[in-house]
Amino acid sequence: MDDKDSSSRGLNGFIEKHLMPIAIKLGGYKWLVAIRDGIAVAMPLIIVGSFFMILNSFPVHQFTDWLANTKINSVSIAQVFAKITNGSFGLLGVIGAFGIADSYAKQYHTDGKSAGIIAVASFFVVTPSIFTGGKAPAEGMPYDYLGSKGLFIAIIIGLVSGWVFQWFINKGIRIKMPDAVPPAISDSFSALIPGAVIVTFWGVIYAIFAFAGWGSIHDVFLHIFSKPLSLLGDTIGGTLVAIALNSIFWFVGIHGGNVINTIFSPIWLINAGANSKLTEAHHLDLAHGAHIITQPFMDNFVYMGGGGATLGLVLAIGILVFMKRSSRQMEVLAPLTITPGIFNINEPTMFGLPVVLNTTLIIPFILAPMVNALTTWGAMKAGWVPLTTGSLATWTMPPIISGFLVTSSVMGSVLQAVNIVIDVLIYLPFLLNLNKQQIVEEKGDDAKKAAANN
Repeated sequence: MDDKDSSSRGLNGFIEKHLMPIAIKLGGYKWLVAIRDGIAVAMPLIIVGSFFMILNSFPVHQFTDWLANTKINSVSIAQVFAKITNGSFGLLGVIGAFGIADSYAKQYHTDGKSAGIIAVASFFVVTPSIFTGGKAPAEGMPYDYLGSKGLFIAIIIGLVSGWVFQWFINKGIRIKMPDAVPPAISDSFSALIPGAVIVTFWGVIYAIFAFAGWGSIHDVFLHIFSKPLSLLGDTIGGTLVAIALNSIFWFVGIHGGNVINTIFSPIWLINAGANSKLTEAHHLDLAHGAHIITQPFMDNFVYMGGGGATLGLVLAIGILVFMKRSSRQMEVLAPLTITPGIFNINEPTMFGLPVVLNTTLIIPFILAPMVNALTTWGAMKAGWVPLTTGSLATWTMPPIISGFLVTSSVMGSVLQAVNIVIDVLIYLPFLLNLNKQQIVEEKGDDAKKAAANN
């Protein structure tokens, strides 16, 4: 027992000395917070678009044929659904640019909405247009760049525009209106000077790329950064590192998703967007460049139950309670954790069991989601389970249901069920050890109470 306590103190000491400062420092970076909050702004649109994408790619050909063949004035229902998808999920880059600039400016106590609007204008300035010919030529914007394909540039524009905007405002380089002027009008005039500078700057960037014949800034940056980005978020090795770091930060009580997933989510969302385009073209396979590792891959197959894949843990607790082998503490905890866990809410488990700083559970807490990633990657790589279609299920969507929705296949649900069983088996031996410790402690407490009563 002494050796165990000593090793626990040593591990906790290492975490507090070496990992906690890193986690706290990362969590305090304004640019990371801005990326996280900015992409979160677009999540309602992503989910709405994903719903109609699911309908358009539903795995019942009679239904999809009916959508495609049912037309009103030559426009089919399938085309309407595709328009809704493009008008929501297809605006991820635009909304991301707004949200990131808005969050960044607000962190410096300046007008976030004005910064966001300027960032959107800048995004359109650098994005190449599509021109139609004929007697009445028209200019349009490609959905590819407005959506996930443009997310990388949207992040850069949002961060740069937000920072420059707040610098001008906080340095007093702005038009100041009298106090009697309504705030909405005053804010608009305050944004005039920084807005002109920011939009002009991005106009110069567009001109440089256009005059040099380099093509789209989106394509150039994606080409430059595609290899290092793929090493991080588009390979199983990089993904396993991200999962391990996520679990380690959660273990010390810091929201791992807010620290680690903020860095990787743009990559996974871009991959999901690419898969959605291939789904529409009926070419969703690795031969056509589809991606295995996407946002739905992580959310719906790796992190079932939340960080650490804790659905397996809460189900293991339920098994012990059902077999009447659990401690009193777990009996109380079981109904409080199982229902939230099914909906991927694991805070009651993290802080109620607890998992945070519980060295008995650190190994399965890191191992379970990593195994989920390996089994899912292997099954999709081998073609046993279809790739994710690019549609996103809400993060609270229970497993089994979400597996079907994001792959349009029952095999997605089967794979989730297999992963859950594996997670239970991973957690169970360690949970039995924790359960024994709790029973011993409870018996000791009971003995002390009995002695006190006598």
